[in-house]
Amino acid sequence: MFRRSGGQCVATFAHDEVRVLRKVAAEVVGLLTDGMDHTDPVVSRLFPDIYPDKPEDSSEFRLYTEGDLMTAKIDQAGAILAALPDEGEGEVRLDGEAAEAWLRAINDARLAMGTRLDIQADTDLAEELDDAVLEDPGSSRVFQLSVYAYLGYLQESLLNALPEIK
Repeated sequence: MFRRSGGQCVATFAHDEVRVLRKVAAEVVGLLTDGMDHTDPVVSRLFPDIYPDKPEDSSEFRLYTEGDLMTAKIDQAGAILAALPDEGEGEVRLDGEAAEAWLRAINDARLAMGTRLDIQADTDLAEELDDAVLEDPGSSRVFQLSVYAYLGYLQESLLNALPEIK
């Protein structure tokens, strides 16, 4: 997927990949801009309590840091939207800074999806996907697990291309 070309990370995306990446990035932006609910497990995963045993201290810390962190997460998802072709297939070229923004945005998307899909550190993703396909090949869970796996592959390819351009 991503490869190094000169001082950039370069990938060519098919039409369906562009659509999926645009949808994922837009959903992250929507989650962060549509009034965050801290009781939502996804929001809690993206903005964890810094002091889990001290809710008041966590709340105060959040008061001073959450706005900037939320803006950074929105900007990072925006970096994906800005770099992708408007529609159809196309090539994406990322310098080191843009590649790092993509990595952070992909990570946020995977954290959100992993929380919704109940993916744990010890989850065997291939087995989870196989089970979902056996249960109902056309289910939204199959699609979501496939997107989650794809984002992991994309993230790994970008990580492998990134160190070479620094």
